Amino acid sequence: MSTATSHHLSPAFPGRAPWGTASKLRAWQQGAMDAYLEQHPRDFLAVATPGAGKTTFALTLASWLLHHHVVQQVTVVAPTEHLKKQWAEAAARIGIKLDPEYSAGALSKEYHGVAVTYAGVGVRPMLHRNRCEQRKTLVILDEIHHAGDSKSWGEACSEAFEPATRRLALTGTPFRSDTNPIPFVTYVEGADGIRRSSADYTYGYGGALADGVVRPVIFLSYSGNMRWRTKAGDEIAARLGEPMTKDAVSQAWRTALNPKGEWMPSVLKAADRRLEEVRKAIPDAGGLVIASDQESARAYAKLLRDICGRAVTVVLSDDTGASQRIEDFRQSEDRWMVAVRMVSEGVDVPRLAVGVYATTVSTPLFFAQAVGRFVRSRRRGETASVFLPTVPMLLGFAHEMEVERDHVLDKPKKADDDPYAEEADLLKEAERAEDENTGEQEELSFEALESDAVFDRVMYDGAEFGMQARPGSEEEQDYLGIPGLLEPDQVQILLHKRQAKQIAHSRKRPDAEADLPEIPAERRPVVTHKELLELRRKLNTMVGAYVHQSGKPHGVIHNELRRLCGGPASAEATAGQLQTRIAKVQEWATRMR
Repeated sequence: MSTATSHHLSPAFPGRAPWGTASKLRAWQQGAMDAYLEQHPRDFLAVATPGAGKTTFALTLASWLLHHHVVQQVTVVAPTEHLKKQWAEAAARIGIKLDPEYSAGALSKEYHGVAVTYAGVGVRPMLHRNRCEQRKTLVILDEIHHAGDSKSWGEACSEAFEPATRRLALTGTPFRSDTNPIPFVTYVEGADGIRRSSADYTYGYGGALADGVVRPVIFLSYSGNMRWRTKAGDEIAARLGEPMTKDAVSQAWRTALNPKGEWMPSVLKAADRRLEEVRKAIPDAGGLVIASDQESARAYAKLLRDICGRAVTVVLSDDTGASQRIEDFRQSEDRWMVAVRMVSEGVDVPRLAVGVYATTVSTPLFFAQAVGRFVRSRRRGETASVFLPTVPMLLGFAHEMEVERDHVLDKPKKADDDPYAEEADLLKEAERAEDENTGEQEELSFEALESDAVFDRVMYDGAEFGMQARPGSEEEQDYLGIPGLLEPDQVQILLHKRQAKQIAHSRKRPDAEADLPEIPAERRPVVTHKELLELRRKLNTMVGAYVHQSGKPHGVIHNELRRLCGGPASAEATAGQLQTRIAKVQEWATRMR
């Protein structure tokens, strides 16, 4: 919990002040407190969007229960080592002392309780059960969906905390891809016969946004032309975001994220430009790149150092100094941090305002947690900006930011009706160590050959703005330069103005120089999407044949075609531009015979 939110906490902690002398809590926190104090339930599930202040609510309630002798000690269970330390630090600031290093034996009398991880409980459940049996205990289960991560963790939590006097479960994302029941969560059967989790208090992103508790998010999506070689030796070229098979989407996505291509440097440069604009209004604003693995994280950090000329914080999950690095970054005014997954959930760095989603993890759970790192509001008018690859699944998640979900305990009978049917394996992949050899790398083996980036669109408040533009273009800069301190309605007005300006500018360009989406509808050639795909395939096939004939690389040939024939990359070229290039390759091939 940040110092920015700590002033919301009640001073009514043991030995400090009587209950009722506190400054006001946020409306949802007070509402959750009222709901709890009306019923005094043994189990209470509070669902609140990331950034809303779950820590504040939980510690306020803990102080009340301690002050009124309902409980004698507190146990906080968190997903990671870093988060358990963060809980202990937040509690200490308001007078509750938790030992984050506790492992066994009697607890020193100076402490009010302990902060542990789900993994730690899994190793020694009886230790924690004994503690609960000896003294009246409040157990705070942070991000409780982790208690369903494995059968052993769920069983351990049930065994350890069954005797607890009170149990407070917290989560910002109360859904899972599997049907593992989450301990101490109530499930209610709906009219369709499916049991879903039932929260005692819910505060979603939509409500938090309306209250000004969280920042609105501007999603900036980048497409581009990808080319890769499959394990069978076939070379494939495709535009990121166009219809293709699931495997092709995965490989195009991974090609985009390859630091050796042009896509990542272009997107990181755009993100840094956006951060520069945001820092004009929010001087300490920081950026975070969420990477898939350690090798990529180091490569992205090097690219960012070259772009901004500043040191970049790198956080790796197996690094013993990871927690300290995050804390140092939180307290600094440094520009960028690059991390592998571990900061996607619960980590409190309120100054993070710009993010780059540079991972292939594609679960709604992970996406919501990742975006949650950027929405913690400190003052009115702050906005968050998240850069995404144009992958349909991610764009869908971005549009569904305000959708509230419950944990489904029973699988629907038809797989097609199950929104989480494909998520289980991806969730496991997101939670395991990135160095673990699963054999999946061999199965999906491919070689990224080249990539470029195209600014695709902006998504904000359920609407889309902008048309495709090249990195560094005036059109892209218009969107990257939106002020970082604006009211939500002002953001919407500015985006509409930027889009109108881009459309007006594009209509002044000759059709031969324009990208197809920029040409007014009445002047566009009647070409179906299927015909365009066929023309691209024909061009790529002919370029591939000419590669063997000339000995030149694909990229060199494509660049030469663009130089001689004009127009954008083939993925964005018009039908006429593609036909002109096909004719030029045929001309070259004929000359060499």
